[in-house]
Amino acid sequence: MTTESEALAAFASRAAYDDLSVSARAQLKIRVLDALGCAMGATGGMPVRAIRDQIEEFDGRGVCTLVGGGQAAPDRAAFYNGALVRYLDFNDSYLAKGETCHPSDNLSAVLAAAEYADRSGSDLLTALAVAYQVQCRLSDEAPVRAKGFDHTTQGAYAVAAGVARALGLDTAQTAHAIGICGTAFNALRVTRTGALSHWKGLAYANMAAGCTFAVFLAKRGITGPAEVFEGNKGFKDSIAGPFEIDWGREDLERVTHTILKKHNAEIHAQSAVDAVLGLRVRGDDVEHVDIEIFDVAYHIIGGGEEGDKTQIRTKEEADHSLPYMVAAAILDGQLMPAQYAPERIVRDDVQSLLRRVVVRPNARYSERFPAEHACKVTVRLKSGRTLVSEPRDYEGFHTRPMSWETARKKFTSLAGERPPIAEAVSNLECIRVRELTRLLT
Repeated sequence: MTTESEALAAFASRAAYDDLSVSARAQLKIRVLDALGCAMGATGGMPVRAIRDQIEEFDGRGVCTLVGGGQAAPDRAAFYNGALVRYLDFNDSYLAKGETCHPSDNLSAVLAAAEYADRSGSDLLTALAVAYQVQCRLSDEAPVRAKGFDHTTQGAYAVAAGVARALGLDTAQTAHAIGICGTAFNALRVTRTGALSHWKGLAYANMAAGCTFAVFLAKRGITGPAEVFEGNKGFKDSIAGPFEIDWGREDLERVTHTILKKHNAEIHAQSAVDAVLGLRVRGDDVEHVDIEIFDVAYHIIGGGEEGDKTQIRTKEEADHSLPYMVAAAILDGQLMPAQYAPERIVRDDVQSLLRRVVVRPNARYSERFPAEHACKVTVRLKSGRTLVSEPRDYEGFHTRPMSWETARKKFTSLAGERPPIAEAVSNLECIRVRELTRLLT
């Protein structure tokens, strides 16, 4: 009988560029541009500098490009470039009822494999679409957050499938890669609860590097557990519980359901941040802010089950605290990387205001999530006047997709004026991957 890993492997192996709709191709390019902008805007971050120093000491060679210059082995490039894509917490997201993930986290591993194998841009887009589909569908059907596991757990299957497709592995090799990766990388959710550390932004990069290494082992003939999904003590038995995905009927369109960030804020904060910015209030006029929001946002960034969000000392804590993000947006009139500078986080004005931001779950908004991104923001001014905004979405949500032009403006705001990169991504199906990676140095 065909195992579930073999069915997933067959899906990845047969995926072709011609299977992608015009819309999916366009959305993949926008997400590549967005992820590269996030990466280029993050090169000065302390954790990524530390990673680069370690790579240069331990490796510093290889055929894969490091964003900003230099080369390394594919797994090291997957780690470093993945850390860059994720560090600002500004890349795309996918919202399932019980899980949230960032599918463009897969780009670093797929890009490294495609560059290593000297693939075409259309091959890169196809392999990336595979990774998106696998991660999003597993998030739909096999959420693990409530079980105490991180979304990188499903990501291991996505990286394995996407990298295998980029390298051109056959179905048997791909199944072994899926078995190894699915068995080896089941990370704990504590990464994103309580006092947050640098690992919040590095966990996916670590998994991507390990899985990239594992896929190359499968390419050389190393075998993995065939029944990683359905077997005794496998993924279903130990973590996810029962679920079914018919990989023979899956397409490559899930990317069109992913969403982009308008503001440099955790994804569940986007509508609330957009609302307070739209009210255009002066920070020193604000007495109190009340936010009603869907339960997922409340629990992750609002002070619910994943911990208090008013003790903010670091970037990692700030970009996962709705009170901080709203307070900083009100005071500065924007929420961009500058609002996460260490000296900005500890200033008295934002520390005082964030303690006057109260977040509460709203059952109506929870029922409408993830189809909507609804919230209600009520700002009470010191004059006694009250301002209210009740959005259902924001620009970048799937109900109001971000255009190429808007995505390019975001890219420029993070990476500077770099027309050759934007042009290469726009015409990715017409070039080789190495033509793009040469521009990233």
